[in-house]
Amino acid sequence: MSDDVKKVCAREALKWIKSGTVIGLGGGSTISYLIQYIKEDADLRVKVVTPSVKTRLLCIEQGLEVLYTSAVDQISVAFDGCDEVDESLNALKSGGGIHTKEKLIASMAEDYILLVDETKVVDRLTFKHPVVLEILEDSLAYVQKKVAALGGKPVIRTSGAKDGFTLTENGNLLLDVYFEQVEDITGLESELQQIRGVVDTSLFVHVATKALIAGEDGIRLVSSKQD
Repeated sequence: MSDDVKKVCAREALKWIKSGTVIGLGGGSTISYLIQYIKEDADLRVKVVTPSVKTRLLCIEQGLEVLYTSAVDQISVAFDGCDEVDESLNALKSGGGIHTKEKLIASMAEDYILLVDETKVVDRLTFKHPVVLEILEDSLAYVQKKVAALGGKPVIRTSGAKDGFTLTENGNLLLDVYFEQVEDITGLESELQQIRGVVDTSLFVHVATKALIAGEDGIRLVSSKQD
């Protein structure tokens, strides 16, 4: 998504924010533009919760008040990106490894809106990106066995910038699980959640309420059926 398209998407997102509310902001450059637009709107007063360290620092730099997520139980609207989303608003968020906190904030929100470009939209999730599991370290061998039985190929996430495994802010491991074909997306999410030791998954099913899809021809809105 070009910078111009991201800016259009962020401008559109601004319309969903009401002054005097608490909002959730994920990570990424589109969110960065949205923060800038919130700051520039003198009539818009909001407080922010975020799962992203970079977004938190950017909000503070822009003079926006950031609340501790642990002290908040409901927010008006939350915005986030994703790696892939389908027309039923199932989404995969595989990259950042902060999906547990992202999903928590999404659950707090009356509206959880994905901001994406049209290249990330598919009719049905392809699973070309892995489903990422945040797991307890002690559960590693057990979880690997259980996901393999579901047809997944688990790979422990590592980083070239750090010796050993990549740990979440919660001190847990990240397991990238690759699936070649998924017939029942909702069923897979349910089965993964039920594995003991899994904290949460990066597969978002029945979580997003809307998606603002940006392309060279403008913005398209997809809403969930219950909306």
